[in-house]
Amino acid sequence: MRLPDALLDACLCDPHAPLAADPARLLLADKTAAKAQLAELGPWLNERQRMLRAHHQDALLLVLQGPDCSGKDGVIRRVLGYIDPQGVQISSFQPPDISERSDDFLQRYRQRLPEPGRIGVFNRSYYEALVSDPLDGYCTTADIPARLQAVQAFEAQLPPRRIHLLKCYLQLSADEQRNRLLRRLELPSKRWKLSPADLDAHRRFDELQQHWAQMLGASHAPQSPWYVIPADHRWQRDLILASLLARALEPLVQDWPQTPAPFNAEDLQ
Repeated sequence: MRLPDALLDACLCDPHAPLAADPARLLLADKTAAKAQLAELGPWLNERQRMLRAHHQDALLLVLQGPDCSGKDGVIRRVLGYIDPQGVQISSFQPPDISERSDDFLQRYRQRLPEPGRIGVFNRSYYEALVSDPLDGYCTTADIPARLQAVQAFEAQLPPRRIHLLKCYLQLSADEQRNRLLRRLELPSKRWKLSPADLDAHRRFDELQQHWAQMLGASHAPQSPWYVIPADHRWQRDLILASLLARALEPLVQDWPQTPAPFNAEDLQ
């Protein structure tokens, strides 16, 4: 039902050249077939999440990163939209406010880790503190090695808590970002999402990609790998991410818990 392992593993980050591949590359041949496969996979994801919730032991944390317009919100709507909202915790992170800057930079992320039985989604994540914070003046570049060590220690604490990590970077080309920004300018339903920061980020696209490439390479590890998903084609991006989510859920839950009933049918008479 999901995409095969070989195709998913083709999206594993190469730590020596994390963003060297073409974000417009096609790993799938048929747009119509891909959309149909996602529609078939969606109910399976929902059932497995409900099983996860019924067992109430493990949790899954999906980290979504990517440039503006790469589709983080779209993935949440089109992939996580298949799943019962009661089983999903979605957290979207903006630049830290004054009170958050006085805390340890990881504190607000610790507070939003998914509960047992839930799929947690970080729409942007603690990796912003390693890339965006120094560019925005919230820390210095000298702080980054210590912050990276703190992030690696944080991620190492997740498996003992039975929180399983899935890190995905949605790789977008500058040309496609420009097209999507133009589309947002045209449509009132999308224009409200624009801010002056979007224009600045587009003008600095290559510089920001270099920073992210360095961080992906430094934070990719066998126990917490990054998947770099080509995001110029929405239909392909969504099916790849849904398949990665399915593969992460497969070993966690296989069936419904065999819980003894608290009463029997005769008790209802």
